[in-house]
Formats: sequence, C-alpha cells, structure tokens
Amino acid sequence: MPNNSFPEHGPIDPETGKEILLSVKNVDITFGKGDDAVKAVKNASFDIFKGETFSLVGESGSGKTTIGRAVIRVNPCSAGEIQYKGVKISGKISKSLDRDVIRNIQMVFQDPAASLNERATVDYIISEGLYNFHLFENEADRVQKVEKIIEEVGLLPEHLTRYPHEFSGGQRQRIGLARAMVMEPELVVADEPISALDVSIRAQVLNLLKKFQKERGVSYLFIAHDLSIVRFISDHIGVIYKGNIVEIAETEELFQYPLHPYTKSLISAVPIPDPKLEKNKVLYTYDPSIHDYSEDQPELVNIGHNHFVYGNKKEIEEYKRLRDENKPIQAVTIDPEEAKKQKAKNTEFMGHEEADSSEILSTPVHDTGSIWYMILSFFLPVLGLLAAFIFRKKNYIRNYKKCKKGAIVGFIVLAIILVIFCLLLILSVL
Repeated sequence: MPNNSFPEHGPIDPETGKEILLSVKNVDITFGKGDDAVKAVKNASFDIFKGETFSLVGESGSGKTTIGRAVIRVNPCSAGEIQYKGVKISGKISKSLDRDVIRNIQMVFQDPAASLNERATVDYIISEGLYNFHLFENEADRVQKVEKIIEEVGLLPEHLTRYPHEFSGGQRQRIGLARAMVMEPELVVADEPISALDVSIRAQVLNLLKKFQKERGVSYLFIAHDLSIVRFISDHIGVIYKGNIVEIAETEELFQYPLHPYTKSLISAVPIPDPKLEKNKVLYTYDPSIHDYSEDQPELVNIGHNHFVYGNKKEIEEYKRLRDENKPIQAVTIDPEEAKKQKAKNTEFMGHEEADSSEILSTPVHDTGSIWYMILSFFLPVLGLLAAFIFRKKNYIRNYKKCKKGAIVGFIVLAIILVIFCLLLILSVL
C-alpha cells in the first residue's frame, strides 16, 4: 500500500468487527522545550469506528482540544502516532497525503465568530475548500453545491452574499458546519460546537450533526465537557483528566458502570431535573491523591465488555471485581439526612404551603376572566367589589381583575351622574 494515499477501507477491529477509521496510539503532545516543557497529553489511545461518534469529555485544560488539533495536524505529536484508515498521518508525511488529510478530516470550531473570516462573504467561506481542491466541474456546479449545503444547515441562498457579523451565534455555527460538510469529509472533529449557543439552538445543531451522520455516514470526534449532552449522541465516550484518558467505554456501559473516580465526579455533576432531588444531591468530588502511583505505574487496561480504565494493578483488580458483579454503579447519591429534613419540613407546612400550591393549580380551571364579570360589576359596583375580594382571596386572578375593573368604572360613572344631577338641581333652584 503506498504511503501517499488512503485505502478505500480502514482496518477491522478483531473484537467488534467494525472498521477503524481513526486510531490514536500512545500519543504524547508536549508544548515548549527543556525546563519549560509541558506535557499536555500523555499516552492517549483510542479508536473511532466508521459511522460512529466518539466523544472526548473532560474539564477545561484537560487536553481535549489538543488531541482534536493533533488529529487535523495542527498540533505535532511528541510520541506515538495517529493513523487514518491504517495510514500514519502524524509527523512528517508527503504533501499529497497531507492534502488528503485536509480533504477527508474537517473541523468545526468552538467559537463560530473567531473561526470565520469577517471580510469574506458566506459564499466564499463555504466555497474556499471547493476552490482549493477543485471539487466542482464548473461555476454552476459550485453554486449548486454551495446552495444545497446552505439549505441543508437551515439557512437560505440569499444569506450567501452576507458577511459573518450579520448573523447570530447559532447561524454562524451553521455556516461553520456547512463549510466543513461541503467537503464531504469522512471524519469531523467537532470541538465543543454547541458550548457557546443557547439551549434551543444547541438541540438544532446536534440534530444537524446526527442528520449528516445518518445521510452521509460521517464519523465524529465530538469534544465536550457536558456528559448530559454527549450521552444522547455518542456511541463511545472517552474521559480525559489532565492529559490522561482515564476511562473509555460504550455510552450506556459508561453510565451504568462508571468505575474511575473522576468519571463518577463528572456524572454526579450532571443536574437532576427534580429540584428537590437536586437540592439534596451529594456531589462526588474527585481527589487525585487517593491514587498511589509511587511504585506501581498506571496504564489503560481493558477490563472486559470493551471497557478501558486507567489504573495500577491493584486498582484494575478492584475495577474488574466491581464490573464482574454486573450491578449498576450509582454515581449520584442523595443525602438521606437532608432528605429527611426536607420531608419533615414539607410535612410541617403541608397545611399552608402545599395546600396553597394545590389551590393555585386547581383554581385557574374556572378563572376565565369572563367579560360578564366586568359588566355585572359595572351595574352593581358594590357587589362587584365584594366579588373581587372573594376572587382575590381564592386566587382567581383574572376574575378578580375583571370585577375590580367593572366596579371602578361603575363607581366613576355613578359619581359623574351624581355630579351632573347635583348641578342640574342647583341650576333649577336658581
């Protein structure tokens, strides 16, 4: 196999039988030299299968983006290698192979504003890759490809003549996604593409990513720090802490059996939708000092079920024992004492707070705010005020407002009539 081109298919994983699209093998990434050298990534290894999403999760500064940039050959590897379809793409490679890497591996950046050329139109931004790799037959073909991709990401062809600063953050991220997908890549490195977006826009962008994966078979290296998001889009998840990948497993396997303490801490930080449970939740704080690696050095080991965990021999034996028990591991715990206190508090105020809440929820069914309440209160303002007082006490707010408004207008009209009557009476006497 020549070293200046990629084969049609990558190697097959013997355990899963899936095609390996990208393989990161024992990669170290170091910045600086000598005493100032900082090892940002240490001995990282994982595989991305064709048509699947591999998510890399960890806190800020853990090395997620560093690995993503190494995949697209921005960050050099100081040790190990990265293979694409079994061909080494890290280090020094031929110019033609470098072009193939750019063509087949695209990146969607975290900051959509900083990653787009503010002086270029959207049309040119999306077309730049097509120009560089001559991926169109003629001008009409280029325009057709650009208009098709801009519509697929939810924008309109008339947006092509505008500039990035004329768009919102979500729209700019769509432009960045269109720029990547118009190249028809096999692998997309998505570097926290939704972290700067609103919640509703996040869902739209995630749906777009899944849509392209389903229609085109594209694979993703999805970089994120929020486990609650990656759970629903990932096939495999890798957890990274200070440059070390500490756990790799299939998505549900990881959530059902989180073995490494750092993984447990990330899962415990995911918010619970129930506010009472969330209030009494015990956050699991990871303390790296619990590990003793002074003599027995740790490594990433497959403990079965295609589940990899980072630890020394003693820790690996414990992880295997826990996994072999086949009992789901609960990473989130509720403080029983706090829960008891909360329950006692709720019971104590049941007659007041919860009764009021129940009443508020039940009364709006008949709280229509009918105009007849205002008309009747207008003609009978005294009764209207009395009805308004009762409605207000029973939390029928709409009815209360109508009665109050009708009664006030009724009193004003009565006052005007009374003034006019008095003036007429005075004039008749004079």
